[in-house]
Amino acid sequence: MRKLILAIGGSLVIAAPVVTADVVGVGANVSYWDSDLSGKAGKNNDVVDVENDLDLESDTNANLSAYLEHPVPVLPNVRLNYTRIEQSGSGEVSTQFDLVSGDVDSDLDLSQFDVTLYYEVLDNWANLDLGVTARNLDGELIVRERTTNGRVSKTEVDGVIPMGYLAARFDLPFTGVSVGGEANLISFDGDSVYDYNAYGQYELSLLQLRAGYRQISIDYEDSDDRLDIELGGPFVSAGLTF
Repeated sequence: MRKLILAIGGSLVIAAPVVTADVVGVGANVSYWDSDLSGKAGKNNDVVDVENDLDLESDTNANLSAYLEHPVPVLPNVRLNYTRIEQSGSGEVSTQFDLVSGDVDSDLDLSQFDVTLYYEVLDNWANLDLGVTARNLDGELIVRERTTNGRVSKTEVDGVIPMGYLAARFDLPFTGVSVGGEANLISFDGDSVYDYNAYGQYELSLLQLRAGYRQISIDYEDSDDRLDIELGGPFVSAGLTF
């Protein structure tokens, strides 16, 4: 991880002198993400399939983001992003998972808060941003037996994860139409987190509309608890830029 952070930091130092922004830019958007879930959760040496055993289904996937860009040399721009994922389901655990078995109800609550520092390396019809993200990852999976006084299992992961950030966008001049993508990623010592999206965008005055596809992959271990899951699906968003 140290090598990755040093490499990203070196790239930012190189990128800083070529920043071309000459105005202040502010924007925010809200999006709805219709994602499917797959993967496994681990507790001590027990493993459960979150899709086939727990039958988790999406209830709420909310995403909020905001950014500030400025013309001050050397200082990076700032982007904030918050993602909240809530999934629940009723399934059957055929083998014991942390002493829980049989018919169960389950709830997955996963939140991510990102602080991203980045530079605009290109800022014309082709746009390229490079930076680093600190992601606060907080996840909790509760599995409870569907019986009176049934046993309950709780799997938790919590940590601040450094990630590389890349965003690219290509504008079709004089139309307000563009296509682009964003990615945050880290992989180190058996743990990995990938978060990327691709989108089409239309801007009309201050209004910004997007539609695309987003995928998150989390393979993260916190003590004896582990989440190894993927979420992916289409999203739509609306925002304002100034």
